[in-house]
Amino acid sequence: MLLAPPLCWSCRGAAGRGAALCASCRGRLRFAAGTATVGPSGLRVCAALSYEGPARDLVHALKFRGAAGLADTMAAFMVAAAPAGLLDAGCRLVPVPLHPRRRRRRGFNQAELLASALAARTDLAVSDCLARGGANVRQVGRGRGARLDSLAGSIAVRSGVPGRSVLVDDVVTTGSTIAECARVLRAASAAELGAIVFARTPGR
Repeated sequence: MLLAPPLCWSCRGAAGRGAALCASCRGRLRFAAGTATVGPSGLRVCAALSYEGPARDLVHALKFRGAAGLADTMAAFMVAAAPAGLLDAGCRLVPVPLHPRRRRRRGFNQAELLASALAARTDLAVSDCLARGGANVRQVGRGRGARLDSLAGSIAVRSGVPGRSVLVDDVVTTGSTIAECARVLRAASAAELGAIVFARTPGR
């Protein structure tokens, strides 16, 4: 019986055993430089890759095609990109919450999958302390002002907030969602706060 070779999640060509991308697509990944500041509070967000090409394809496969196994591959890039001190012992990983209606439709929260994969690689604990409510407004294609308006009051603390928190998400675009999460955590007395994502929009 012949077995089909593993396929690349970007070009659908043959990939090596256990590999998410073929060598060609892996070579097209663009690494994000340094960290980006989002929100008026100055939250620093570390991103592993630029949200384009094969990196965008991995995000879409995780979110929309249910490829949960990609979370570990993506977490490996995130750990490698993390600046010294961000993922130190003592901090807790806080996944950015997903609206309950969208979570029911998708079956999972991709930020939680990434946080769990990061925890397995760093021995850090995950604190799922944020919840999201309000209207289920799709943020894709909306400007920063519209996103902030729709997010106001939609994210809240549902359990104890860690003193040292690192927010985790798949992508940062305008930064409005992760900035609102940071605002809520700071209001709940988070003493130290950082953020790490798999990818960020080019130019951010």
